Amino acid sequence: MKLHKWEDLARSRVGSEKLKKLRTQAQAEVALEVNLPELRKALGKTQLEISNAAKMAQAKVSEFERRGDHTLSVLRRYIEALGGKLEISAIFKNKRVRLKGV
Repeated sequence: MKLHKWEDLARSRVGSEKLKKLRTQAQAEVALEVNLPELRKALGKTQLEISNAAKMAQAKVSEFERRGDHTLSVLRRYIEALGGKLEISAIFKNKRVRLKGV
C-alpha cells in the first residue's frame, strides 16, 4: 500500500488554486478570543487614544475594559475607536445568524 502526503492528496482532489483559496478562507475564520484590554494592546492603542476617538473619558475606558457586562452602544463605540466594526451573531447548533439592527 502506497502512502500519500496529505498535501498531495488535497491538491490532486481540489486543485492548487482552490486549495489556496480554502486555506485563506479558513485562516480568516479562525476565531480569536481576547478580552478588551488584550485586543486594544494587540492593536497598539492606548486607553487615551481610545477615549479620544470614542469621545469618552479615559477613566470610563478603563472602567469599561474591566466590566463583565457591556452595553452594545458603548461596545460599538469602543470597537469603532479601535478601527473595527462590531457584528453580533447568534449561533444555533451549526448555524450562525448575523443580527441586524442591534
